[in-house]
Amino acid sequence: MDNLVSQLQAGYLAGNKNQIKPEPIGEPKTAKELSAKRAADEFEAIFISQMLKSMSVGVKTDGMFGGGQSEAIYKDLMNEELGKVMTSKGGIGMSDAIYREILKNQEVNN
Repeated sequence: MDNLVSQLQAGYLAGNKNQIKPEPIGEPKTAKELSAKRAADEFEAIFISQMLKSMSVGVKTDGMFGGGQSEAIYKDLMNEELGKVMTSKGGIGMSDAIYREILKNQEVNN
C-alpha cells in the first residue's frame, strides 16, 4: 500500500497541465486480470456512490413532492447508478491504481 501512495504522490506530470498521469495499463488478458479489473471498477463505483450520498446529506427536499422514504430509496439507487456510470467513463482514477496493486499482489503471491 505504501508503494501505491508513493506512486500517486510522485505521479507522472502530463505536459504543463500539472495533472498526475499514471503509467498506462493494458487491457486485461487473463481471467485473473479480468477479475481484478472488475473488482477495482466495482470498488471505485461504490466509493463514488458513497461520496455522492454524503454530498447530498444536507440538501433539503421540502415541498409537496419532496421527502419521504421512497425518495431516500430512489436517491440511493440513483447514486449507485451514477457511481457505475462515472466509473465506466473513466471515474476518478482509483480503479486503475487499485487494479495495479491487485496485479502486484497477485505476482507476489504466485
